[in-house]
Amino acid sequence: MNAITETGKVVLITGASSGIGEATARRLAAEGHRVYLGARRTERLEELAGQITAEGGSAAYQGLDVTAAGDMRDFVAGARERFGRVDVMVNNAGVMPLSPLEALKVDEWDRMLDVNVRGVLYGIAAALPVMKEQGGGHVVNIASVGAYEVSPTAAVYCATKFAVRAISEGLRQESAGDIRVSLVSPGVTESELADSISDPAAREAMKSYRSVALPASAIADAIAYAISRPAEVDVNEIVVRPAASAQ
Repeated sequence: MNAITETGKVVLITGASSGIGEATARRLAAEGHRVYLGARRTERLEELAGQITAEGGSAAYQGLDVTAAGDMRDFVAGARERFGRVDVMVNNAGVMPLSPLEALKVDEWDRMLDVNVRGVLYGIAAALPVMKEQGGGHVVNIASVGAYEVSPTAAVYCATKFAVRAISEGLRQESAGDIRVSLVSPGVTESELADSISDPAAREAMKSYRSVALPASAIADAIAYAISRPAEVDVNEIVVRPAASAQ
C-alpha cells in the first residue's frame, strides 16, 4: 500500500448524509483529506460529494446500511478500491428514538442496538483487518454524553452509548499502539437525531433539552483534532458540550 500522501488521509464516515457526519466530511475535505461517505440516503451523499468536489476537495460515496455486516465490508472495500487504503474509520451513524421503558417500544430498542452498537462493531470488523495489514489506522467512534450519564426516557439509548464507550476502550487496550482509537462524545448538537422520537412526551421534553445546542461543526472540529495528532499520540476521549448547558 502507498503511504499517506500530501493529499491527506483516507477517511471513511458512516451516517454522512446529515448532521455530524456531513459536517465532518466538509471539514476534513477542506483540510485535504480524502473522504468516503456512507449512508442510506444516497441522493444526499451524491449532493454532498458533488459540493466537496466542486470546492476542490476529494470525496466519493457509497450506499450503506450499517446494520448489515456485508454492507460495511463492501463500504470499506469500495474506499480501498477508490483511494488505495483506509486510514480513518469514523463510526458516526446513530439513532435516538427516546421513550420511557414502560412504553415497551421494543422495535425501537432493537433499532438502537442494531445501529448504535452493531453498526460500530461492524465498522470495526470491516476496517481493522485492512488497518492491521497497512500497519496502522485510526478508529473514531461517536458516542454521546449519554455514555457517561442516564436520563429518563433515554435508558436504552444511553445503554448503547455506554457500550460504544466500552468497545472503544477495549479496542484501545488490544491495539498495542498500531491502531489509534478515539471516542468523541457530543452533548446536545444540532442534528436530525430527535426526529426519530415517536413518543409524544419524550419528543416534547427533547424540545426543551435541545434549546441550547452545539453546531455539528463543533463535533467535526473535535474529530479533526483527534486525527491530526502525530502517530505517537492517541487522543482517547473527547467530550464536547455547549458552554451554556448544565447537561
